[in-house]
Amino acid sequence: MTRFEGYGVLITGAGQGIGEAIARRFAADGANVLVTDRDSSRAMRVAAAIRDSGGTAESHTCDVADRTAVEAAVAQAVASFGSLDVLVNNAYSCHPDPTHFEDHEDGPWYQDFEITLHGAYRCVRAALPYLAAAGGRGAIVNIGSVNAEQHFGCHAYSAAKAALASLTRTLAVECAPRGVRVNLVEPGTIRTSAWENRQEALEHAASHYPLGRVGEPDDIAAAVAFLASADAAWITGVTLPVEGGLLVGNLAMLREMPQE
Repeated sequence: MTRFEGYGVLITGAGQGIGEAIARRFAADGANVLVTDRDSSRAMRVAAAIRDSGGTAESHTCDVADRTAVEAAVAQAVASFGSLDVLVNNAYSCHPDPTHFEDHEDGPWYQDFEITLHGAYRCVRAALPYLAAAGGRGAIVNIGSVNAEQHFGCHAYSAAKAALASLTRTLAVECAPRGVRVNLVEPGTIRTSAWENRQEALEHAASHYPLGRVGEPDDIAAAVAFLASADAAWITGVTLPVEGGLLVGNLAMLREMPQE
C-alpha cells in the first residue's frame, strides 16, 4: 500500500512500542517518517530498521517538554520531506499511584501532565502552520487511553489523557476551517515492553477483554493510519476506542453473577 506516498509524518515517542509500530506502518504505506524520541539511540534504531526494509525515515532526538526541541523536530521534518502532513502525539509519562492519594508528590504528577498533555500542545503549536499548508490532507492523531474513561489506576496519567481527549475535540473545531483534522485513538492494554517479565499479569488482563486478548502495537498503528488517511476525510474530533470491547462489557462481573 502507498496511501501515504509523499506524506511527511512526525511521530513522538516512536523509539519503541506503540510509537515504533506507528512509524513502521506509515513507512510501509509510503510515508516519509521522522522518528522522534527523547532516547536518541532508540529513535535511530527504528529509523534504521525502516530504511533497511525499504522505507524512508530519519530520526530526531526530541523531548516534548522542550519547546526548542519540538520546534527543531518540526523544522527537520519539513526540511527533509518538503512538507509535514501528519502529526502523531504518542509521547507520554505515567507514574504509579502511591498507596494513598494524599501521598502524591508534585514532581511526578506535574511530569505526567508535562509530557502527556503539554507535550502534545507544544507539538501541535509548532506543526499546525505546516499541517494547514498541506492541501487538505493535514491530520493530527493523538494517542489517548482507556484510563481517560474508567479507573484503571495512575491518577495523573489518566487525568492528562482525559484532558488530551478534550483538547482533541476543541482543536478539531478550531482546525477544521484550515483543512486539518484532529482525532484520538484510545488504546486498552497493549503488549509492549512495559509488560516485560509480567506475562502472568498480561494473561490475567486478557481474561477481562470480550475479544479474549490484549492488544498488539499493530492494532493501534492500523487505527492511527486510518484516521490520518483520506479514508477518514470526513471524520474529525472523534475518540476511537481500540480496546477489544473492554469499555462495553465487564467480564469479571458477568462471570461472578449467578446464572439462572
